[in-house]
Amino acid sequence: MQPTREQLQQAPKVLLHDHLDGGLRPATIIELAAGIGHAVPATTPETLADWFEASADSGSLERYLETFSHTVAVMQTADAITRVAREAVEDLAADGVVYAEIRYAPELHLDGELELAEVVAAVQLGFEQGMAAVAADGRQILVRHLLTAMRQAARASEIAQLAIAWRDRGVAGFDIAGPEAGFPPTRFLDAFELLAAENMRYTIHAGEGFGLPSIWEAVHPCGADRLGHGVRIAEDITVASDGSVTLGRLAAYVRDRRIPLEICPRSNVQTGAAPSIAEHPIGLLADLGFRVTVNTDNRLMSRTSMSAELTGLVDAFGWDLAQLEKLTVNAMKSAFLPYDERVEIIHRIKRGYAEL
Repeated sequence: MQPTREQLQQAPKVLLHDHLDGGLRPATIIELAAGIGHAVPATTPETLADWFEASADSGSLERYLETFSHTVAVMQTADAITRVAREAVEDLAADGVVYAEIRYAPELHLDGELELAEVVAAVQLGFEQGMAAVAADGRQILVRHLLTAMRQAARASEIAQLAIAWRDRGVAGFDIAGPEAGFPPTRFLDAFELLAAENMRYTIHAGEGFGLPSIWEAVHPCGADRLGHGVRIAEDITVASDGSVTLGRLAAYVRDRRIPLEICPRSNVQTGAAPSIAEHPIGLLADLGFRVTVNTDNRLMSRTSMSAELTGLVDAFGWDLAQLEKLTVNAMKSAFLPYDERVEIIHRIKRGYAEL
């Protein structure tokens, strides 16, 4: 039996791939922009939300990137960053998320007078405030950072060192993001070797804007613990006319090693990695036993939430609560959190689903 909308809202959720600068409240953008004299393309929260969604759906890379120019512009002071981080935690908790790893690139928030460590401190303060506010309402959410280095820049080792320095103060891991084509992850082997030497976990954006070579490099020379998106691993899977399935060597390796895929369905449709939710490879990948997780990517640009993502998948594939629980546990197993803490939250997830 398919879950109801109420059950989907109440279900405990785990989110591994969510960008801080892609999840601001439209009202917050307007207020912060007014305070610094930054012009935004709409004057009400509703029309601004419409603009972000339309721009992300436009098919124009330039217009899509423009959306982030507005969010990043209002995140250049400690107070603004703390506010955005706090509101992100509150919004996720209201949607039933019990654990989240939120990523951002500290190097994008230095246009004011902040240093890299001050950006991280501002985010951590916001996370702490958000978690405290949620706890005061009788709910539970645990949120950790992933520090992202931009592929087109040259600060990966510096950001990796920053992640290591903050690993016991809220930072769970490291990430690289940005354009895949022309900026292979092997450019940052020094950063990954540094992280490995310190036993630090990391994920790599791969298999979204570029295909199998990007995934291969992320997995093999770079040793990624997880694949950010990874959806294009489906290009190494052949489905015959009789329904039989053959996995290529890379797809088989990713599945056999249980390398988690941080799949973001609505975002994948926007970027052209999938033609629609109904035709999204996540259904095939889940059926074949890949370590699939469901994520939001950019909640503002995709006008989405974890409940909305799960609703779309239930409608497309007829998944029941047992399947959604499996995907949620997959995500928690894959979290960059110590084993005992993961197990504790998995037990909470199972109790939550049993109550549904």
